[in-house]
Amino acid sequence: MASIRLLSEQDIITRSRQGILRAEADRVAKLIGLTDKEIAAALGLSASYLHRLKTDTRISKDASERLLLLENLVQHALDTFEGRTATVAGWFRSPLRELDFQTPLQTLDTVTGYTLVERILGRIDHGIFG
Repeated sequence: MASIRLLSEQDIITRSRQGILRAEADRVAKLIGLTDKEIAAALGLSASYLHRLKTDTRISKDASERLLLLENLVQHALDTFEGRTATVAGWFRSPLRELDFQTPLQTLDTVTGYTLVERILGRIDHGIFG
């Protein structure tokens, strides 16, 4: 499977500052079937707050940055697992030893968690497991 182009750090900074539309959160969630609660937690928002936002509302800079980082992670995982969405969805919800037996989704409540999950995907890409 051909590698997809991920957003660069500069793209993420620029787009975060502009604010991402709420509708984009739904689009990213649909890629691997994330629930409202899961996507909200990954964006650092409450599910009830996210639910109240209109689809054409721009989310905060911080939530926008997290959404773009999440999209990069999901795209990377889809590339790593050859487009198998069910496998990717399961992987994001599976406790990993490298994350002290937390799931990748559980670690996404921090920016450091995004970095760790990205690093794990990179190791999988290179055949280094645990």
